[in-house]
Amino acid sequence: MEIFVIILSFLMLLGGLAGCVLPVLPGVTLSFAGLLLLHLLGPVSFSYYQLGGWLLLVVLLQVLDYVTPMLGSKYGGGTAYGNRGCLAGTILGLFFMPWGIIAGPFIGAVVGELLGGSEFHRALRAGIGSLLGFVLGTLLKVLVCIYFMVECINALV
Repeated sequence: MEIFVIILSFLMLLGGLAGCVLPVLPGVTLSFAGLLLLHLLGPVSFSYYQLGGWLLLVVLLQVLDYVTPMLGSKYGGGTAYGNRGCLAGTILGLFFMPWGIIAGPFIGAVVGELLGGSEFHRALRAGIGSLLGFVLGTLLKVLVCIYFMVECINALV
């Protein structure tokens, strides 16, 4: 039974890593569920401080997943119009998976800036900023999933 739990936990950890770039899977949440499964049913016991800290990290990353494109747009020189467009593009992009989740915030920020009266080059900078924010958020999720895998391997060894 323990071997089955270990294999299932590793599959969840790998699925979580894949979910960082595939919007169909819940990413970091799936990786955390793999660690939790290993803790509850497997031969590994993590401290409650570790589990609580990891849960807090997962919740923070879930929030940042939607906020980082808007922050990127803002720091890319975007105005409130660009941020609103980025938010609208993020929401609309969810309906056009998988590319919509990447292109939605970019297009939304550009269109929002243009509707707000900005010049095209400024609107493009805001769009690129939102794209960089998305990439940064994805990189953070990948790093956390790798960290969860390392913690799992260290606990089993």
